[in-house]
Amino acid sequence: MPISMSEVEFSGYVPGVVGKITEIHGVYYHENWGLDISFETQVGRELSEFLARLRPGRDGLWIANVAGAFAGSVAIDGSDAGAKGARLRWFIVAPAFQGRGIGKALMKKSVQFCKEVGYERVFLWTFEGLGAARYLYESAGFRLSQEHEVRQWGREIKEQRFDLIL
Repeated sequence: MPISMSEVEFSGYVPGVVGKITEIHGVYYHENWGLDISFETQVGRELSEFLARLRPGRDGLWIANVAGAFAGSVAIDGSDAGAKGARLRWFIVAPAFQGRGIGKALMKKSVQFCKEVGYERVFLWTFEGLGAARYLYESAGFRLSQEHEVRQWGREIKEQRFDLIL
């Protein structure tokens, strides 16, 4: 059941959010995809590094909360936008809030930010099988540009890159 966007509060960084984003990623991808500890530690490390160098106007972080509960996140890393494009990262909706419009709202906020900043390209890395996320990426205009088999996070996956030309 969709949530009224008036029920969703969006913010940037708030204390504790590194742990929340890392926990949701670690638990969700372990329970549903069998990813090991290397995935969770990579999320926590890279998210912490991103936040330590976050520059407003170049980078963005959006956190969705519903009635005080963490509902989802997305980030745009613009640190290498000139050479490679801006990178969409840490896009996740907590399982209790999936299918209720929060992912669509987060995607819209991140793409709109990229347009306002003037980025020409946005890309993201994911893996095959995440149908709901892929639907949101493609609805926002992202197109599959690369895929290949890799062994990482304790299993074989088909890694995929999606690009959006703005």
